[in-house]
Order: sequence, then C-alpha cells, then structure tokens
Amino acid sequence: MKRLSPESRTVAMLVGVVVTMGALSWAAVPFYNWFCKVTGFGGTTQVSQSASDLVLDEVVRVRFDANTDSNLEWTFRPMQTRMDLKIGESGLAFYEATNNSDQPLTGTASYNVAPEVTGYYFIKVECFCFQEQTLQPGESIEMPVSFYVDPELVDDRDAGHIRDITLSYTFHLTEPRSAALDTGAADTIN
Repeated sequence: MKRLSPESRTVAMLVGVVVTMGALSWAAVPFYNWFCKVTGFGGTTQVSQSASDLVLDEVVRVRFDANTDSNLEWTFRPMQTRMDLKIGESGLAFYEATNNSDQPLTGTASYNVAPEVTGYYFIKVECFCFQEQTLQPGESIEMPVSFYVDPELVDDRDAGHIRDITLSYTFHLTEPRSAALDTGAADTIN
C-alpha cells in the first residue's frame, strides 16, 4: 500500500474539514429549530392538540404584545393588554390586524414569550401564527390564540416562581405561499 506524502495528507485533511463544516452548517438551522421547539429555548412556545386536564389554584398574568415589521403596512395590536388565568386554565385572546395599504398584503407572525424560561410551559392549542394571513386593502380581521400555561411550571426550579408572562408577536411581510409555489420558492417559507 502506497503512503500519502505529507502534502497530500494535509490536503486530504483540509478537504475533510471543509466537507464536515459544510455539513454542520447545513444541519445547523433545522437542528436549532428542533432544539427550540423541544426545549422552549429563546421563549419558543409549545403546541398541543388539547387543553390541559389539570387546573391549579394559582394565577398567572399573561400580557400581550404586538409588533409589525417596517416593510408591512399593517396596524397590528392585541385586543386586550393582559389576562389573569389559573395555571392550566385555557385562555382565548384576540389580536387585530388592518391592512393600511392599497394592495393585498400577506404576513406571517413570529412569536415568543418572556421570560424565555417559560417558553417550555406556554402551550398554544390554536393560533393565527400557525399560518400566513392575507389581508385585502383596508381589510381588518380579528385573530384568536388559544393557550394555557402548563401546571408543570410550578415544579420547575428556574421558572416555578414566575407568574407574569408576556406573549409577543411580530408580523413580517411574506410572499403568499401560492405565489411561492409558482416561483419554486416554497422551500424558503417557514
């Protein structure tokens, strides 16, 4: 068996490093998204198909926040500023959006909760943020979010004392999904 020269070994190792770094870069975004969903990292909320089956006799205050990307000509606001609920109790809040432009605009909402450590315990059952929203010129809509705070919050060493949570949304201008499919850009839409 022929031995590689030191120069050839160096080149082979560098190519291996480049290929490994490329593979890790490609996997970083999906892995980070998965990690945030599983752990609630960065205030990422959780999703459930049903309401909690346990309601505690402790109250949590949920505050509501709304923001709009500067590229989206919408007015977006919570229809209530706060809600007091028992931990585990289902809540239903509404947000309102109005298209202030003279053309149809599509927006997608990003979201998180603060303090970030509560993301693992803030459970959404239904939310307008799960799909894009298209508003015609001058159109206003009310959009619901159904949620609860998981009773396991009280047993968490870091989050068990928290009784004030802020749910925050930011709407971003997006290309309508049907238009993205027509242009082949569907893979770029979250």
